[in-house]
Amino acid sequence: MATIFDLVKSDHIASYWTELGNSDINMTEELFPACKQVGLNLKWIKGGRGLPVVLKASAFDAHAIPRSRIGFTQLQHEMPFFKESMYVDEELRQQLSMVVNTGNQVYIDSVMNRIFDDEVRLLRAAASRREQMRMMALTTGVISMTSNGQSFTFDYGITHKANAIDPWSDTDDSDPMEDIRIAKEVIQSETGEVLTRAMCDGISWRNLRRNSIIRKSVFSMTGGVGNLSDATLKQHIKDEMGIDVVVNDMRHGEESGERIRYMPEKTFVLFPDGELGRTWFGTTPAEADLANGNIANVSVVDTGVAITTVQRTDPVQVETIVSQICLPSLERADSIYILDTGA
Repeated sequence: MATIFDLVKSDHIASYWTELGNSDINMTEELFPACKQVGLNLKWIKGGRGLPVVLKASAFDAHAIPRSRIGFTQLQHEMPFFKESMYVDEELRQQLSMVVNTGNQVYIDSVMNRIFDDEVRLLRAAASRREQMRMMALTTGVISMTSNGQSFTFDYGITHKANAIDPWSDTDDSDPMEDIRIAKEVIQSETGEVLTRAMCDGISWRNLRRNSIIRKSVFSMTGGVGNLSDATLKQHIKDEMGIDVVVNDMRHGEESGERIRYMPEKTFVLFPDGELGRTWFGTTPAEADLANGNIANVSVVDTGVAITTVQRTDPVQVETIVSQICLPSLERADSIYILDTGA
């Protein structure tokens, strides 16, 4: 007869998570695709891009003139480690045993799905932590966290940060399109990159939709009078500025119980096409030391998240541990423009 140790195993949880999917959490995964490395240290090169400088003319039969390399900065930091666990305790174990004894597979699957729904909360929490770090990097240029007595801060060195000419909340006098135009000109003149995408919070988006200059531009025949829908506004910004805007009002839970936006309020961040960096994973101790042993069951999902299930004998329990060593890189930090729409 199957026991709790047979039913609640890391590979079962991993399969359930993979089938469930988590696309609702990871809006920035496309911007920071997952990669894995050995060890804890993350380092990468920043600032190696720039406008091309024309090749110097030369006389025939003359030596080539050496060109100095573009300056760069190597950024390095130890990646943070995250780990939490949950238990299938003795009481739940008794309930599960009663279900198994019925032999009704539909009933068993229903109960197991409820257990797995509870277990994958740790995996959703791991995905949420990755999204939080990517969004911090993208929207502020700094990752700063304090959790369980541990503190971590890393500055990506984003230099293109500016305030709106007038706060966007001043919907009669502010000119958001001019703010966007300035951002595009600054990035193109300094890096040669073309800004094509943007992300903002709901407050900034509502101020855009209410802006008098934008409304007059869209409704030129009616003097700015009309119902400006989200779709119309997005298309207008695309047509005028060549920018695709995504509104991000998603939230995550903090340890205090507070629900916090991933996207800071009154922020409009612009960036070019393509990947901006990577979501780097290190090898967790569970994967490195337990995966090939008999002490525990270990499975890896999402490139580098380890699920470990361990049998406990007193009390009789199954402990599920989820761990990850993770930090995003931001190689294209110089091509990101962070605009404070409230200043």
